[in-house]
Amino acid sequence: MDKISDLKNIVINTLDLNKAQDIITIDLKDKSSMADYMIIASGTSSRHIQSLSEQVLEKFKKNGVPDSRIEGKQSNEWKLVDGIDLIVHIFHPEKRKFYELEKIWSEFIPKEKVMI
Repeated sequence: MDKISDLKNIVINTLDLNKAQDIITIDLKDKSSMADYMIIASGTSSRHIQSLSEQVLEKFKKNGVPDSRIEGKQSNEWKLVDGIDLIVHIFHPEKRKFYELEKIWSEFIPKEKVMI
């Protein structure tokens, strides 16, 4: 396995062990140049979402992604943990349903049409 796949599995395991809900992974390799994978999960409360994002950030840093960071620090309903080649969105269930990232990114989007 390659390093990014190993890290993806570490993050998924961390989210699962810490009771994140509805964890999904989207392969972005043929859809966007912004990252290789996107992981989307739900938390049960603002504290749970914050805790999950901090734990994911710690895993990134311990596994060779020192420039990783959390976006949305002021939000109680959503966090994005940017691991460069792996992006993790953690939502409150209602916000997740509103944004429908799974639907947007699961559809095939040719690289030529994605300008990020």
